[in-house]
Amino acid sequence: MRVFVVTPPAPVVSYAEAVARLRLAGGSDEQGDVEMMIAAATALIDGPDGWLGRALGPQILEARLDAFCAAIELPCPPVAAIVSVKYVDAAGAEQTVAPEDYYLAGRRLAPAPGKSWPTPRSQAEAVRIRYDAGYATVPANIKSAILLMTGDQYRHRDSAPELSIAAERLLEPVRVYR
Repeated sequence: MRVFVVTPPAPVVSYAEAVARLRLAGGSDEQGDVEMMIAAATALIDGPDGWLGRALGPQILEARLDAFCAAIELPCPPVAAIVSVKYVDAAGAEQTVAPEDYYLAGRRLAPAPGKSWPTPRSQAEAVRIRYDAGYATVPANIKSAILLMTGDQYRHRDSAPELSIAAERLLEPVRVYR
């Protein structure tokens, strides 16, 4: 299963939060740099390619599979809602599975009772599931880790963002292992 970001999230840590936490002067001349550092720290842990294995801010993701299976565990929790379930039929036409034909329990997507998944065409990525993922309110430990990484970058501007031991300890309780 491959997962793509269709609609990226808004920043989960604001420039104002960074200024307050890191005790920065807050001048407009450094705002762009600090926002870039926040984005780099967030990218290190967020989404399908992130260390955390979670979607942080609200975003739309698309999981692509070759076929349906009994229950599909969607990556990058938390999963808020299913946007669409589509597949390529035997004739090569895209079809949409009706929302009443499936249900979401946590991050597991399964056919509704008495229903079954349709049979897609035998081809790579014949099934595409779009879903809303991410926290409505990002947990404090995640925001704190992003601010910690941003502060490290701010102090050591010549180095790439990295996950310090302190940030890792903040994030470990919510990490999803793949």
